[in-house]
This record gives sequence, C-alpha cells and structure tokens, in this order.
Amino acid sequence: MYFQINKNIERYVSFNLDELKIFNSLLEYSVVPKKTILLHEGEICKFEAFVIKGCVRKYYIDTNGLEVILQFAIENAWISDISFSIYEKNPSRVYIETLEDCQLFLFNPESKEELFSKAPKFERAFRILMQRSLAATQDRLFNTISKTATEKYVEFLEQYPALPQRVVQHYIASYLGISPEFLSKIRKKMAK
Repeated sequence: MYFQINKNIERYVSFNLDELKIFNSLLEYSVVPKKTILLHEGEICKFEAFVIKGCVRKYYIDTNGLEVILQFAIENAWISDISFSIYEKNPSRVYIETLEDCQLFLFNPESKEELFSKAPKFERAFRILMQRSLAATQDRLFNTISKTATEKYVEFLEQYPALPQRVVQHYIASYLGISPEFLSKIRKKMAK
C-alpha cells in the first residue's frame, strides 16, 4: 500500500525500514470521490496530499469570476496550499478539487513535525521536495510570461501526456492562460 509514496520520497534520500514505518504510520489514507472540494478559498489548509490514483486541481477564481488553474496533480504528485495557508496559517486563496475518483495519502503539519522529530532525515527529503516545487513554480511563471500559447501547450503535453484524455479542454486552457477557443485552434493546427 505504501510502495508508491515510499518510492516517491526515496528519490531524494534513502531511508531504512524503521524510518519508513514511522512515515507510513503518520499518513492518512483517503478515498475521495470526484468533484470533491478538499480546500475552499478562505479556509486554512491543514494537509499535504499525495496522489496515489486520480487527478486533482488547484485553482482560484479571478476578479471576473473565472477559474484559473494553477496546478494539476496526478499519480505520484503532491498538492497543497503550502506556500500561503498551511504554514503561514492564512486563509487560503485557492480551491483544491478532485477531478476523478482519487486515492490519496494526507499528511498534516502536526504529523510532519512528529515525523521530523522521530526520523530527522525526512526533513531533508521534504526540503528537497519544496525546492523542486519552487523551481517548477518559477519555471511555470517564466513560461507563462515568455512563451507562445503553442509552445506552452506543447510543453504541457510533454509534462502531462495523458491528461488531455482525462480532463475537459477548458481546464487545460485555463491552466495555459488562454481561451478554450484558442486552444481548439492550436490543437487543429497541430493535428495538420
């Protein structure tokens, strides 16, 4: 049951069996139906989620009432409002919603602190995860500013090759910062 998350966390640091048992004992396994809001805007985020199976999105609603998708999390990815809500205890500015039936491991800040106390090497692993997340966020920001819509879509397909079959087109358009109609034009042009 824990193979997937253990393999994910061991990409950065090697752990012995006892350390992994401590980690696994602090995780909360959850089966969540699709279209479940895990976090609402205005709430304090109290979890980091690891996606075992399924697809989750993080988004906000802009001043025009439109959803702007910030992140997709599919198998082997983490999702949370870690930058603003979970550690700063500020009301979240985002929503986190399941797009498919999901199997998740949930990890709360108290459990994480307990883990760091009992198995200190995990602090390094989670620091590396945070650094990689920050790098990905900066890369996404740079691409949003500097690349054409077609270049962004091609890069999206490289990063998430199966996602267009799993989510509706207007979610992909929102993630790319373009209209669904413009995404349709890009897709038609690429198909030729």
